Amino acid sequence: MLNRHQDKTDATPVGAAGSDKGSSMKVEVFLPDDYRPAEDEPFMNERQLEYFRRKLLAWKADILEESRDTIEGLQDSSRNIPDIADRASEETDRALELRTRDRQRKLVSKIDAALRRIENGEFGYCEVTGEPISLKRLDARPIAVMTLEAQERHERREKVHRDD
Repeated sequence: MLNRHQDKTDATPVGAAGSDKGSSMKVEVFLPDDYRPAEDEPFMNERQLEYFRRKLLAWKADILEESRDTIEGLQDSSRNIPDIADRASEETDRALELRTRDRQRKLVSKIDAALRRIENGEFGYCEVTGEPISLKRLDARPIAVMTLEAQERHERREKVHRDD
């Protein structure tokens, strides 16, 4: 998917990979295992988009696997513990684990939104300013929707409102 800042010369096609969203053909992008997005290549070219798409999908798969493990663990540990201190400790552990899973559920929603932005050609651009988000920031936090500067302004405004 090309965004408004690209032309077709950015793509590195290897072959067609079936259809994507109806009649449009999805081009498979060759991506070496050691590929890292670089500042000296066109921003959000097909290789960069594929890199971030794969990174997001792997992150999501890890989270979902951890969730499955948590569910299995909770089902296995639902036993009657006679000692009240041990029971309280286990309940605290379960509550913490469930809170962590809830945060990860919200993270999966953000990952899905980032994947949609890739498909729509909006990935990598600040929702506030429209400027490109730095590759370093996206590599560290591929779900980022704002440049670092816009994020800092947003957090300062939030802090001011919280302090009122």
